Amino acid sequence: MNSHLGEWVALITAALWTFTSLFFARASQRIGSQAVNRLRLLLATGCLSLTHFLLEGTFFPVHVTPARWGWLALSAIIGLALGDGLLFYAYTLIGPRLAMVLMATAPVMSVLLAWLFLGETLNTTELLAIFITVIGVGWVVLERQPAEDDTQRRASVPGILCGLGAAAGQAVGLILSKQGMTGDFPALSASLIRVTVASLSVWLIALPRREVGSTLRALRDPQTRNPVLLGTIFGPSLGMTLSLVAVQLSEVGIASTLMALSPVMMLPIAHWQLQEHITARAVVGTLAAICGVGMLFLL
Repeated sequence: MNSHLGEWVALITAALWTFTSLFFARASQRIGSQAVNRLRLLLATGCLSLTHFLLEGTFFPVHVTPARWGWLALSAIIGLALGDGLLFYAYTLIGPRLAMVLMATAPVMSVLLAWLFLGETLNTTELLAIFITVIGVGWVVLERQPAEDDTQRRASVPGILCGLGAAAGQAVGLILSKQGMTGDFPALSASLIRVTVASLSVWLIALPRREVGSTLRALRDPQTRNPVLLGTIFGPSLGMTLSLVAVQLSEVGIASTLMALSPVMMLPIAHWQLQEHITARAVVGTLAAICGVGMLFLL
């Protein structure tokens, strides 16, 4: 394509996801990651449904084939219900900046999954890019802050595993979503189907656990409601829809690379807003991870 609209949309998506992580991390620390996941999917379903009515004339996509439903529903369960649930839990354990660094491995996982399940081969450049990305992420993940106590050290292991699980969920979800949008299916309709399926999944799980009432009551607290609402607007409403638009308007690899820039965008925010001490090692490791992802898709 001559136009760079897809690339610009991908950059905007990365910026939106950066702010989304901050809002959802704040809310998760107050009411728990799973409650935030349920609320943001419920609110996103309503927001996208209204937008779909204004732009498409219906509150929900009609005339969707069963095959398309299957691909998009499966991508929602794996990418949104499970993957994002792990991401929010990682926010509470290791913080938004480190969680976003781990999410930078999602494009790499997409290539590995395509190799394993679709038979696509990896060339030398791709293998080198994967190596650089893993080294960069590992360099940041293995860094220990001087004030870190034993409890934080123990919590970092499940936090890192949750972050990597979230990246895997996003990778699988992206592949399945791409399959579900074949034939120029509208990204907005695909987003609405995905958030609806994911919302039903997490709320059905909450029902027998008697967590529905307590989750809804959390919206009464402005310090919980406001970040959840802002995170929903930036994330599953605008961010996810724009990510699908970016994939449709540009090559998947280029869009994925640009959307993986959130950790770099997070560094100054983490320093000025979260008062986190950003070391030279963190900067170098994050940049190495992003360079690896860039090599993987651009060379």
